[in-house]
Amino acid sequence: MAEIRYTATGRRKTSVARVVLAPGSGQIIVNDKPVEKYFPRETLQMMLRQPVELCGLSGKYDISVNVEGGGMSGQAGAVRHGISRALTKMDNELRPRLKKEGFLTRDPRIKERKKYGQRGARRRFQFSKR
Repeated sequence: MAEIRYTATGRRKTSVARVVLAPGSGQIIVNDKPVEKYFPRETLQMMLRQPVELCGLSGKYDISVNVEGGGMSGQAGAVRHGISRALTKMDNELRPRLKKEGFLTRDPRIKERKKYGQRGARRRFQFSKR
C-alpha cells in the first residue's frame, strides 16, 4: 500500500511553494536541500516550523517543498502557508488553531506597480518652481 501524502500550495508576495507532507522523521527539504542550507537565517527556519510545532507534530512528518519566485522572506512565508494548508488537509481538527495564529491567511501585500509620470509607485519626480 502506498503511503498517504498531503499536498498543498502556499503563496506570499510573488513566491509560490508546493508542499508535500508525508509520515516520516520530521526532516524538512526545500528545493532538494536541507532547510538549514536553503534558509540560513534562524528566524526563517523558525517561521517554517511554527505550524508543525503549534500542532504538536514535530518529528512525525517529513516535509518536502518546491518553492520559486520572490526573495528569502517571501519564500519562507509561502512555505509556512503551504505547510499550514497541508496540515488542515491531513486533519481538519487543526484548522481552528492554525486559523487563530493566522497561518492560513494568505498575506495579500504585494509590491505596488510603478506609475507613469512618477519615479516609483508613489514617489514623484522632484518639483521645481523655476
